[in-house]
Amino acid sequence: MLNFENRDPTSESKYQIHEKKLIKNVLVELERLLIYANIPYPVYFAFEDDDIDAVLADVKRNDASGQPATATTGSYKLVVSGPEPKRIASPTITNIQGWLPGLKADGDLNQLPTIAIVASYDTFGTAPALSVGSDSNGSGIVALLEIARLFSLLYSNPKTRGRYNLLFGLTSGGPYNYNGTHKWLRSFDQRLRESIDYAICLNSIGSWDNKLWIHVSKPPENAFIKQIFEGFSTVAEELGIEVGLKHKKINISNPRVAWEHEQFSRLRVTAATLTELSAPPELLESTGGLSDSRHFVNEDAIVRSIKLVAESIARHVYGYQGKNIQIFADDTSLAVNAPYIRSWLDILSQTPRVAPFLSKNDPFVMALKKELQAHTHEVNVQHEVLDEMFTIYDLTKAKLNIYQVASVTFDLLLLLVLGSYLITLFTFLVITTRGLDDLISLFRRPPSRKVKAV
Repeated sequence: MLNFENRDPTSESKYQIHEKKLIKNVLVELERLLIYANIPYPVYFAFEDDDIDAVLADVKRNDASGQPATATTGSYKLVVSGPEPKRIASPTITNIQGWLPGLKADGDLNQLPTIAIVASYDTFGTAPALSVGSDSNGSGIVALLEIARLFSLLYSNPKTRGRYNLLFGLTSGGPYNYNGTHKWLRSFDQRLRESIDYAICLNSIGSWDNKLWIHVSKPPENAFIKQIFEGFSTVAEELGIEVGLKHKKINISNPRVAWEHEQFSRLRVTAATLTELSAPPELLESTGGLSDSRHFVNEDAIVRSIKLVAESIARHVYGYQGKNIQIFADDTSLAVNAPYIRSWLDILSQTPRVAPFLSKNDPFVMALKKELQAHTHEVNVQHEVLDEMFTIYDLTKAKLNIYQVASVTFDLLLLLVLGSYLITLFTFLVITTRGLDDLISLFRRPPSRKVKAV
C-alpha cells in the first residue's frame, strides 16, 4: 500500500523528495515485471480504505507472530466477481485536430506555412483503470491546450494574427508506435504535408528540474533543425532552462517508433519532440502507468515548458528570432494561466485513458474536443481502427469481496456451546413438565426381568 499526501512541492523536504523518487522507481520496476514476466496467477489492485487496512493489519500481526493462516488459526478468502473477459475486436482510436488560420496578405494566392503542435493523449499500463498518465502524457495535453488558448488570443485580432497557420493535434495510439499519429498524417493531402514548416511534439514535460531535451531524426547540421534548436535555446536561456539536442536516425524498415516526431519524419516532415526524457523509452514504457500519478508532477515545470514552447513559436511566427521580446510575459493578458493548467491536470490525473477502452463518444474525448473548439477553428474528430499489435481484452474493473474464514477451533467451540445449550434446554423442559424423577429415570438402567422356568 502506498500513501501520498497532497503537499505543496515547494515545501517538501529533501527526504520527502527522495522518498517519492524511491517509490516511483519501485512502481516502475513493478510494472516492468508485470508486463514482461510470465506470472501464473492474477494480480489485482485495490484502492486503500479502512476495511483493507484492517485486513492488512491483521495479516501483518499473524506474520509477525509467526503464525501463518491455517485451519486452526483462520484466514481470509478473496473472491473477485465479474464476467469472463472478452477480446475487444477492432478497437478504435480517435484523433482530434483544430486550426488557427493565419492572416494572408492581399492578393497572396500561396498557401501559408503551418506549424503543428501535437500531443498524444492516451495511456497504457498493467492496470488500465489506474493508468492516468499525469506526466505521460497529461503534461503534454495540458501544454497543448494552454498554447492553443494563448495563441487564440493573438489570432482573434487581425492586427496580431501571424502569417502562419497553427495546427493543433491530439492524437491517440501513442503507446502502440503512435499508431494514431501515423493514420492522422496519412489522411493529410500532399499539399498540407508540404506546408508544414515544422511540428513540435510534446511528451512528458511535467517532472523535470532544469533540463529538457529536443529529440530529432534529421541530423543536427540540417538547416531546419538548427533553426528550431537555436530558437528554443535562446528562449530557454532567458528562462533559465537548459535545452539539449539528441539525434536518433530512424530505420524505415523497422516499424518500431520511439518518438511521435518519427512518424512525421517518415513522411519527410521536419519535426521534433520536446521531453524531459534523455533517451527513447522502450516499447510500453513511460506510457502513463502505475508510477505516473499526480503526486510526481510539478506544475511549475509544466508552466515553464509552456512558456518555452509558446515563446519560441511566437518569435518564429512574428520574425522575432534572436530578439529578447517577451510576448507571453507574466502579469499581462497573455500570461500563462496556472489555475487553468492545474484544473486540467487534476482532471487528467483522475481519468484513465487506455485507447481501446475509450469509445468514439467517450465523455473524455468529447471534453477534449469541446475544449479545443473553445480556442481553435475547424475542429474535427477522426476515428480509426487500431492496428492489432496486441490482443486486448475488456473488463478493467471488478468487485473484490473479502471473507473472513473461521478456524476449526472456532467451529469446535461453537459446537460445544451449542451442544451444552441443547442439553440444558432439554433438562429444563423435562423437569418442568415431568419432574426430576422422570429425568433421573431416563439415565437409570432398567431392572432385568427374570423368566421362571416351567
